[in-house]
Amino acid sequence: MSRDARWKALLELLVERGRLDVEDAATELAVSAATIRRDFDQLAEQQMLVRTRGGAVVHGVSYELPLRYKTARHASEKQRIAKAVGELIAPGEAVGLTGGTTTTEVARALAVRGDLSSGSPALTIVTNALNIANELAVRPQFKIVLTGGVARPQSYELVGPLADGVLGQVTLDVAVLGVVALDVTHGAAAHDEAEAAINRLLCERAARVVVAADSSKLGQRAFARICGAEQIDTLVTDSAADPETVGRFEEAGVRVLTV
Repeated sequence: MSRDARWKALLELLVERGRLDVEDAATELAVSAATIRRDFDQLAEQQMLVRTRGGAVVHGVSYELPLRYKTARHASEKQRIAKAVGELIAPGEAVGLTGGTTTTEVARALAVRGDLSSGSPALTIVTNALNIANELAVRPQFKIVLTGGVARPQSYELVGPLADGVLGQVTLDVAVLGVVALDVTHGAAAHDEAEAAINRLLCERAARVVVAADSSKLGQRAFARICGAEQIDTLVTDSAADPETVGRFEEAGVRVLTV
C-alpha cells in the first residue's frame, strides 16, 4: 500500500471513529506499527490529526476530511452517478457546479462527452470550485465562469460576499449540487455554513436542481442546510440506496435515478 493510500485510509478511519490506536491501525492496514507511527507523526505535522500516547485523534471539534483525501471514497459509485448526471445536461446550457468529489467527476464526465466537443460555447459552467475551473479551463468549447470569494482549503470552494455578487448576476439552466447529507425532512446540507450559502444561491438561480449523491449520504443530516427536498428536481444516486429512502424522496416529488 502506498503512503498516499495509507494516509487516506487512516484519515477515513479517524473520521469514522474519532480516535485510532497505532496497533489497531497497523492491524487494519496490514503494515508495521513503526510505519503507522511515522504516518501519524507526518499527518500531525500537517495538522491533519493530533497525536496522543499510542495513537491519534481527529484535529478539532468539527472535523471535515479535506477534498484531496476523499477521492477514493465510493469512487466507482461517484463515476457512475457523474455519467448519469452529465446525460441530464443539454448542449448550450448554463450549468452551476458546486465543489466536491462527485461534482468534480460530473465535470470530468462533461469534458469527455462527444456531443460537447465543439460549440460556442458547448456549455457555460459557473462554479465556485477552483479545482473544477482548473480542470475545465483547458477545454476551449466551455465557457468557464468562476465566482470570486475566499478559498476554503478543505474543499477548494470560494465562499463569501464576493461569490454572492457574481451569482446574483447570472441565470442558470441547471444547478448540480454535491452534498454531504440529504434527508427528505431536513433537505440537502453541507458541513460549512458559508459553502451552504453559496450552494443555496446556485439553486435559487437555476431553473432545475440536480443533486448528485452516493447512497451513503442519503438519510443523513449535517450542520448547514442548503435547500429543502421540495426544491430538488432530480436525485442521482447509486443502486445501493435503500428502497424505502428512495420511495420517500419520490413521494416528496423528487425524481430519483439509481445507477
